[in-house]
Amino acid sequence: MSVTLHWFLPSHGDGRSIVDRPHVTASGANTPREPEIEYLAQVAQAAEHLGFTGMLTPTGTWCQDAWLSTAALLTRTSRIKFLVAFRPGTLTPTLAAQLAVTYQKISGGRLLLNVVTGGDSVEQRRFGDWLDHDQRYERTDEFLHLLRAIWSGEPVDFDGKHYQVRDARAFDLPDPVPPLYFGGSSEAALPVAARRADVHLTWGEPPAAVGAKVARLRELAEEEGRTLRFGVRAHVITRDASADAWGTAQRFLDEMDPADVAASQKRMAGLESAGQQAMNRLHSGVKTGDVRELEVHPGLWAGVGLLRGGAGTAFVGSHTEVADLVEEYHAAGIEEFVLSGYPHLEEAYWVGEGLRPELRRRGLLAPEEATR
Repeated sequence: MSVTLHWFLPSHGDGRSIVDRPHVTASGANTPREPEIEYLAQVAQAAEHLGFTGMLTPTGTWCQDAWLSTAALLTRTSRIKFLVAFRPGTLTPTLAAQLAVTYQKISGGRLLLNVVTGGDSVEQRRFGDWLDHDQRYERTDEFLHLLRAIWSGEPVDFDGKHYQVRDARAFDLPDPVPPLYFGGSSEAALPVAARRADVHLTWGEPPAAVGAKVARLRELAEEEGRTLRFGVRAHVITRDASADAWGTAQRFLDEMDPADVAASQKRMAGLESAGQQAMNRLHSGVKTGDVRELEVHPGLWAGVGLLRGGAGTAFVGSHTEVADLVEEYHAAGIEEFVLSGYPHLEEAYWVGEGLRPELRRRGLLAPEEATR
């Protein structure tokens, strides 16, 4: 078992700190780096040059559409894959199957799919989705069943609670079939992951908590006669010297407005996502003065979650220290790391030129990655 590294495409804009984000603070709506195609191409080309396998592209009303923005970058890149996030409630399984076939044809097989069921009813209703949390996972289960059935090449008839189709099919089969990445930590989500996903993604809780989740999912998947791979989604601040990395994290913390923190925490406290609740528990919800007060495990900083929903932790330290943390997650069963940093262009180079060689030296990189 080895490690695969992915990067993040900032299709909501980018900046030099956590506050420079339109989905974080009102002031961040004027993000210093707009998500224009030229800038996104710089980030994607850097990630490709530095040896990352894929790029996660988010979904939501706070960012650009993942299908269109990544398709536009296919001609600007040649190898890197795109982990396209999408919500089952916004398109039908048949359309999703067709999109994947088309994407694989025009990209030469560079599509990965990130299935986002959704843990925020306010955001879901913007798309006209009024199902509750558990109902959304029921629908995702049916959706993924149908998606794989259509990709089998045979016409599909199906009568479920959320979908009814007759003679569902795509005009061709995707080559290759894109792996399905799936996030969700609730009791409603885990059985769906065990039945349908290829890779389960979790946010960066401490390694012991992640290891417990991996063990639970392995048991559920074994009951289904399946195996899963596992990944972590987190931020990273890696530098030649530990003090420099923590100095950057301290600057991020210093720039946070306590009023923005309070507003973000109030909003996130009401979210249904079990993963978000786990992120919330890692910090007090109040801005501290010393960055180390939010270090919840050696090298794991929960300060990002004071403002940002979703992935709320960062790997912080020297390249050696961050590699130690990666190795600890790897021992807990994690094979894939979806990383990001502020700004995404510059931090990609810190990871690619600093952390990645250290992982290669330890023999942790997947064989195809180790040669890049």
